[in-house]
Amino acid sequence: MRFSWGWIEPVMPVPYVPTLGPVRRDDPLHNLFEAVVETAGTGRFLPHDKDRRWFETKTERVLTDAIEHDSRLTLIPTLAERGGGVVKVHVYGAAPDSLSAGADLARKLAPAHGAKKARVVWFIGPDQPDEYARGVGTRVQLKDFADGPGQAPGARVLEYKQLAELGRFAVFAELMAEDGFAFLYDQMRAGTVGPVLTVLDEGCVAGAIGPMETMADAAGRARLLPQYFGVLPQYRGVGYGRALWRAAMHWGHQHGAAYQLLQTEVGGASDRLCTAEGLTSLGFVNRRDV
Repeated sequence: MRFSWGWIEPVMPVPYVPTLGPVRRDDPLHNLFEAVVETAGTGRFLPHDKDRRWFETKTERVLTDAIEHDSRLTLIPTLAERGGGVVKVHVYGAAPDSLSAGADLARKLAPAHGAKKARVVWFIGPDQPDEYARGVGTRVQLKDFADGPGQAPGARVLEYKQLAELGRFAVFAELMAEDGFAFLYDQMRAGTVGPVLTVLDEGCVAGAIGPMETMADAAGRARLLPQYFGVLPQYRGVGYGRALWRAAMHWGHQHGAAYQLLQTEVGGASDRLCTAEGLTSLGFVNRRDV
């Protein structure tokens, strides 16, 4: 399918590509939109798709036959096959009924594709109040390494392989399973991911961030990929999260990353940390089940 870019660009407050997620505004956005349509249903990853480090095949695809695209509104539905199936309709439009049109399409497509959930996704610009996204969205944050990595961690941070007793991470991973660390630990033991950074408190793993990896984006720049990031509840509030995040930024800078893009829950701990560390907000990605 060929998109009329002059219809989408004026109503795209956040540079976000269905199935790929947030990108930089100066990426070749038009080409990316068409590429995710061209590869839909093939199971192939685009070379710059961050999810290719986790899976052998792409499990989310654009439902090309159901795209609605005109000068007033563009609706791009996708189907994520994992977890019982989720149909998401991405809404690019400014008309008052844009969201309701997206919700109607999601409700229609979900049963047709055997999906358990139907969801609408929409975008608001960085100049809008946080209240418009709190509880329903994430903030897209940009860390640009052009000015360096930022401040030093301020606490000792070790790579996972430097731990004297590797089993200590297993305890942390089990306690933080809901935050994805059990899955990450499986990948670590299989040797399929990059370094994981940790901080210790009296010999126990108190927090971790990783894996630390870069990937070339669509424009050929090295991008520091998002990480699993968490601190055990009993160790929060003493600066371990900030130390881990700063250590990760230093790792990215040292390994040639030009930038990192993150999505943080609006008002959450990571959101407040990234804002305090001076990251640039690119806007909000909101979602609602319908």
